Amino acid sequence: MKILLDGAVMMAYLACALFFLRFYLQSKDRLFALFSLAFTLMGVHNLLGALLAPTLDAERIHYLYVVRLMAYLLILGAIWDKNRAGRSLR
Repeated sequence: MKILLDGAVMMAYLACALFFLRFYLQSKDRLFALFSLAFTLMGVHNLLGALLAPTLDAERIHYLYVVRLMAYLLILGAIWDKNRAGRSLR
């Protein structure tokens, strides 16, 4: 059951990534491209968690969360970049 739910969450992350990719292609706004990349990374994290978690021991499982950390940092960086760019237009 856990693998099924991991697959559903991964599909939702990738659907969000495609959603933001579509907006990026329409508007050419870098925020949407970075959001798309971040959601793709979160989907990859779920895929790696479903495939590798049963084979990794408890001491090495935390390395998978580096992918999720990178995704969150990417989201924060995208928001910071968008706000910085908006400030110079005033």
